[in-house]
Formats: sequence, C-alpha cells, structure tokens
Amino acid sequence: MSQIVVTRDNGIVTLRMNRPEKLNAITPEMAQALWDAAEEINREKDLRVVIFTGTGERAFSAGSDIGLLDTYPTQWDFRNRTEYNDIIRSIRVPVIAAVNGMALGGGLELALAADIIIAAEHATFGAPEIKLGWVGGGGVAAGLVAAIGARNAAMMLMTGDPVSSEQALAWGLVSAVTKADDLVTRAEAIAAAIKVNAPLATQIAKINIQAALNMPADQAVQYERDLQTISFATEDAAEGRAAFKAKRAAIFRGI
Repeated sequence: MSQIVVTRDNGIVTLRMNRPEKLNAITPEMAQALWDAAEEINREKDLRVVIFTGTGERAFSAGSDIGLLDTYPTQWDFRNRTEYNDIIRSIRVPVIAAVNGMALGGGLELALAADIIIAAEHATFGAPEIKLGWVGGGGVAAGLVAAIGARNAAMMLMTGDPVSSEQALAWGLVSAVTKADDLVTRAEAIAAAIKVNAPLATQIAKINIQAALNMPADQAVQYERDLQTISFATEDAAEGRAAFKAKRAAIFRGI
C-alpha cells in the first residue's frame, strides 16, 4: 500500500498521506515519495494546483515518526535528512493544505509549508516537541510568526499545547473551517477557482507572496514591479487583455 497517494483530475493533483494507523506520521520512505511526487508535479506543465491532505479523520499528520528518529547513524545524518516540509515548499504551483485532523509537530510544519490552509472543524494544530525536550526544525517558528504573530507563536511553541480550528481561524493560521465531510469539496472549489487563472501569473503570485514575507518592504515592492513586468509580457496576459476587450472568457495556455 502506497503511503503517499497521488491522484490527478483535470489539472488538479491531490497528494494524500496514507498511513492513518500511525496518524500519517512521516517515514523516510514517505518523504522520498513526496519528493518524487513534487518533482513530477514541477515537470508537468498541465498541472495547476495541489491539494495536500491526509487519510482518515484523526490526523492530517503527526509529523515525523518519532520511533525512527534514533535510527540515523549520526546527528549530521539527522541534520541532512530529506526535509519533507522543504519538499512541499518546492512545489511551484499553489498548494492547498486540507487539514483533516491533528496537525502536530512536523504535521503543523507541513501545513505551514502550503500556500492556503483550510481545516475540518475537529482539526487541531500544535507544536508539542517542547514537551519532549526539543524544538521543531522544519520552519515552524518562521511560519507561525508570519501567520499569527510572535506572541501567539510563542504561546504555541513554548507551551506545546494544541489549538482548535476555531482558534486557528481567529488567529489567521487557517483561511477557512468547514465540516469534515465538506473539507475536500471546499478544497476542490478553491483549487478550481485558482485553476481557471493564468498559470504563469498564479505561480508568479506565489513567488510574490514569498518575497513580501522575506524582503524588506521597499525591496518587496520593487520586486513586485519586476514580477508584474514579467507577467504582463506573457502571451496569457495579452490574451487576458484581448478577452476583456472582446467581453469573452480568456483561454490561457501557460505561455
């Protein structure tokens, strides 16, 4: 049984962690499967959006399988392991995390690596590593500070206590909360709304958001103007302008 299930449907890819009996905890083999899937997604020009979720209703992911963390020969091997959160960040097209249950430790980091997060009502988010004597290493602090501010991030990171989907929504950690049965449908609706837009412009928008998060404001604005110039010069942008003038739907080709 594959621990990462990949399905495709008309330009939308669903990546589903498939180890529900272990709360979708990530093994090195799962990380490699994610890496392979991400590389394939980045090669395929017809893929527009990724939905990233887990199997079952208990957990999105509990992060790394703790039982395997002591199997690395040295701390240097541990440091240089395949970092699954970087894999999600490497995907060029928009990624929607549909959090179907607990997102704990590395599972929280996986969600934070996505561009958009939506959650089932019963989902919870936490960084419990502090309770075990260490801290996360997949970008949890940077992701939480950007999403919910330093003080709310400190509350999560220093107590290790989980927060509800309701609290996550109030803090801005997630964009929407829905009934569990409606989670995938909601994710698919968001993916469909993204998919109809010009694919290059969508990818450039993703880059623009990352620049806004990581650059000083004046540099980010200048960089945005460069990105606008690049996107404005594409054939899709010319098609968008022509379609607007003709009062018809645009036909984007990703060029």
